[in-house]
Amino acid sequence: MRTRNILFFGGTVLLSALAGSLIGPKPALAVARELIELQRDVTAILQGQKDISTQMTQDHTVQKTLIEQSSDTVNKLNGTMSSLQKSVQDVQANSGTRLDTMSTQVQGLSDNLEEIKSRLGKLNQQLVDLQNTIQSIDARLAGGAPASSPSGPAGSASASPTSGSPSAGSPTAASPSGPAPSADTLYSNGLRDITSGKYDLARSEFQDYLRYYGDTDLASNAQFYLGEIAYSQKNYEDAVREYDKVLNNYPKSFKLAPARLKKGMALIELGQKTSGVKELREVVKRYPGTEEERRARSRLKEMGVAVTATAAR
Repeated sequence: MRTRNILFFGGTVLLSALAGSLIGPKPALAVARELIELQRDVTAILQGQKDISTQMTQDHTVQKTLIEQSSDTVNKLNGTMSSLQKSVQDVQANSGTRLDTMSTQVQGLSDNLEEIKSRLGKLNQQLVDLQNTIQSIDARLAGGAPASSPSGPAGSASASPTSGSPSAGSPTAASPSGPAPSADTLYSNGLRDITSGKYDLARSEFQDYLRYYGDTDLASNAQFYLGEIAYSQKNYEDAVREYDKVLNNYPKSFKLAPARLKKGMALIELGQKTSGVKELREVVKRYPGTEEERRARSRLKEMGVAVTATAAR
């Protein structure tokens, strides 16, 4: 029994040794295989890192190119904006003069239309007087007064045109001077020439109008246009004097508002800002709701000058 146990134990040890010898090399092979796989993975990682580095370099180059292109585009845009800004400034600098010229021309056309209406009214009145004269002659002839009809109607007919002529204003004013053109001719020619830019000729015509017809309703208009001509030619000192004549000599003229407005603007052009602002504020105060008030407010706003509380009300 004891011998059998010894044999069994010895066999077990032998089998264990054989098993150890058979099993022992296998972990070494597995470790080698894992090392090979690990090296393969490390190689793949290094290659991936290299690819990523290459891609990042390429991306950086592309981004640098895009940034340079964007910078060039921004510089070009800045140059374009500078040119546009300069153009806008030039337009703003010239717009004031152009608007003033257009305003003068529009006012001239408006006054020309009013003059035409006035002349049509006078012609209509003359036609009415003529019709009354003819009716009077017909009535006397029908009444059977042949002896008195030649003297009576003739006297009536001669008196009627005479009474109609003063209403037109031309014969009465032209008769003292003889060769002087009629009031309507002088004024219409002056308006036509100022609206077409013939300022020197228009000045002469309006001066002649004031010389011969200074007491008519349109005398203040002629005086105002002398100021407009001086302003358009940038003779601002002369313009101020001409506008002052409108304000001082024609207190009932409907050109008071534009004369005061343009006087203020002329003073500003002369560098007399305080006096010019005072005149513009007077326009806002005295003529609310008019085009002149709107222009005065706009000019004050451009200068950064506030309208006084009194004027604002």
